[in-house]
Amino acid sequence: MSTTFPATFTSAAAPTVGSLLLAGSAATVTAAVATALTAAAGEAVGISTAVSGTAIPASGFAVLTVIFSILGLAIAAALRRFARRPRTAWLRTTVALTVLSFVPDLLADATVATKILLMLTHVVAAAIVIPAVARRLSA
Repeated sequence: MSTTFPATFTSAAAPTVGSLLLAGSAATVTAAVATALTAAAGEAVGISTAVSGTAIPASGFAVLTVIFSILGLAIAAALRRFARRPRTAWLRTTVALTVLSFVPDLLADATVATKILLMLTHVVAAAIVIPAVARRLSA
């Protein structure tokens, strides 16, 4: 005697690219707000956002967060399509890119406190976007 199971018992399908982009977009907006607030909070406690004598407005942090998060979503979509283990590839890639993003901050013509604030905004954005996208990628 053989047993068959109805089609409803199939394994769960990988999340769609649409759900990846939707979750990534929501995380991008959240990260943009969070980085702007982080920069504003830094300024409120007396940390300058000036690099080479020109202050970066809080909105500038939000805009750059959106730009680089969209680039990250493109990377995630490519990894989803071409990587054998997209989540692992995403985590390794984004952690490496986050660490590399500190290099311009370390080299910037700014005070040590400003450099730390700049790097903190990178960590804030990464802490929001990376896990949100990773949840939408298969292991």
